[in-house]
Amino acid sequence: MSCTSYSINGRLPHCHALGFSTLDLIIALLLLFLISQNRPSNPQNHNRHHRRLKLRSNFTFKATQKGHDPIPFDPIIASIERKREDKQWEKKHYKEFEGAPGEEAQPEWEDFMNAEDYLNDEERFNVTERLVVLFPKIDVDPVDGYVTELELTEWNLRSAEREVMHRTERDMESHDKNRDGLVSFKEYEPPTWVSNSGNGSFGYDMGWWKEEHFNASDADGDGYLNKTEFNDFLHPADSSNPKLIKWLCREEVRERDTDKDGKLNFKEFFHGLFDLVRTYDDEDHNSSHHSNAAMERPAQTMFSQLDKDGDGLLSDEELLPIIGKLHPSERYYAKQQADYIISQADADKDGRLSLAEMIENPYVFYSAIFTDEDEYEYGHDEFR
Repeated sequence: MSCTSYSINGRLPHCHALGFSTLDLIIALLLLFLISQNRPSNPQNHNRHHRRLKLRSNFTFKATQKGHDPIPFDPIIASIERKREDKQWEKKHYKEFEGAPGEEAQPEWEDFMNAEDYLNDEERFNVTERLVVLFPKIDVDPVDGYVTELELTEWNLRSAEREVMHRTERDMESHDKNRDGLVSFKEYEPPTWVSNSGNGSFGYDMGWWKEEHFNASDADGDGYLNKTEFNDFLHPADSSNPKLIKWLCREEVRERDTDKDGKLNFKEFFHGLFDLVRTYDDEDHNSSHHSNAAMERPAQTMFSQLDKDGDGLLSDEELLPIIGKLHPSERYYAKQQADYIISQADADKDGRLSLAEMIENPYVFYSAIFTDEDEYEYGHDEFR
């Protein structure tokens, strides 16, 4: 499901634009009626309608291995933010051309506030009604009146994949100089933040953005990257291309190999990689500090398990079992966000969400576009 348009001055987008059928609408209206008749009273929630929804106020255009953008829960929000980001991208991409499309738009802050006014107008965008409409779209496996962690993860993942591919298509447009739908290495130019940062910056002193990285992304070996291959190039953590996954392993060895013998000894593994794997495996996603002495034994155990040939060193191929933990995929972040949402909204602690629980906790779902209330804090910075 996706929303391709919205109206700042009009009403909520027509349902056919969002992929909803007449049956979906009937079900949604019935659910809304039932909830309104049986909704539990919670004094703590009475002031929630005063909280103003805000879009993410700025975007970054450089790829990074650290941090992760919040995954928009609502397709309407995603569509508005994409349009907002596209305008910023156009201004950045076409700034050297007089009369660029982005330059003709109204001032950014004015356009931004118009979108936020739309989101905070209950007649045009009612959060409760949105949750009622979206609930049956998430509750699909099985359709049982509850949203599970898996269902919410899949919902988040589909949204994240749409966002990633949209940005890839936009980036590919800027590199595909001859407009043939392919990008050659000669056409490709590394991001300006890479070329301006020198060899001391993360990634550029290694193989990132270089020809080896490009060739590993070229799954069919024809010397060009199509849209799928270019997406893998920009987001190797989500690729199923064996060449690219092996390249990631080689890069990890190259980056951590302080004695330059082509493999990782225990010290290089312990101080470079083990903490990343441990943090990934932590169910609470807690990166709290532990002393080196306390961590050495589990690190030795993991090192021995990875060291298949028993030579006391880890080759790039021996890192394959943990490469997904060193470079988390979109699914990892989708699950992380789903876990947090359920932990906050699951009132009866049964590990799943009813529609009533979702309606009673609307800003848990919409806090990725944060509120500005002084008394309300969204506890996880990684989702901001």
